[in-house]
Amino acid sequence: MFKTRITEMFRIEYPIIQGGMQWVSTAELTAAVSNAGCLGILSALTFSPEELKLEIRKVKELTNRPFGVNITLLPTLRPVNYNEYFNVVIEEGVKIVETAGRSPEPYMKLLKAAGIKVIHKCTAVRFARTAERLGCDAVTIDGFECAGHPGEEDVTSLILVPLTVDAVSIPVIASGGFGDARGLVAALALGADGINMGTRFLATQEAPVHHRVKERLIATSERDTMLILRSLRNTMRVLKNTVAERVIEVEKKDPTLEKLAPLISGERGKELLQTGELEQGLLTCGQVVGLIHDIPTVSELIQNMISEAVQIIGHLARVPS
Repeated sequence: MFKTRITEMFRIEYPIIQGGMQWVSTAELTAAVSNAGCLGILSALTFSPEELKLEIRKVKELTNRPFGVNITLLPTLRPVNYNEYFNVVIEEGVKIVETAGRSPEPYMKLLKAAGIKVIHKCTAVRFARTAERLGCDAVTIDGFECAGHPGEEDVTSLILVPLTVDAVSIPVIASGGFGDARGLVAALALGADGINMGTRFLATQEAPVHHRVKERLIATSERDTMLILRSLRNTMRVLKNTVAERVIEVEKKDPTLEKLAPLISGERGKELLQTGELEQGLLTCGQVVGLIHDIPTVSELIQNMISEAVQIIGHLARVPS
């Protein structure tokens, strides 16, 4: 019932991919998602290249199922030697890479020569077309609802997913607003070959974040996220807190990276996740947070989603024509 081009391409049981969340998508969460029959994604930039090598090996100790590595090609406060990260992935025999942010074109020849399947995460149809032209094997399309960077065009998944499906011939993964069985079935109905979930996996037992963060997600509604960094055309969707509100204030007065850097530092976000001090930094969070009401294990989450999805599809099949 859930056999799609994505499940076949990546040899997974269910068409669900875990978002590559910095500081969160570590070996434990990645392996748990893969062991549940989905595609776990390790976040490369959580680690130094040498640490990434060890983390990949740790994933392999925890699961014998397919997993991928996310390498996000976005502007950072500290320069990143991306070649080192790609070389580690190749040397360690990882066969699935998810890129995001800037075009993966400079690295495509290297990745394809190593036999790696490439998923590129996009925020607009034209970027998906470019990814296909470059030789990417699949694209993830991020709707405006998503956590992190939704792009600058504010198009929701309900519109963006079918537009992308119509525009490319490679598999499309729907991202932004997906976190339960209804979203999975809806994405498949829109023509996607699977879904990408980030925020929902953040609220699982295996996610390596403080319990206060998970409890906050349960208490949060769909109205409790906000957009920052629009002035820099590097929009982020984050959870509302005093730091995010301060970012907006600075953007109104003096929207320079020099002024904003102390507030948007990734290290502050890392500290928030680890200590549970919810006003310490920024927490990327999608609007799907309004649909999160519990903190299951990854296995429980996936099995419940699939069971409910089967029921939904069965109900739709019985609707009189």
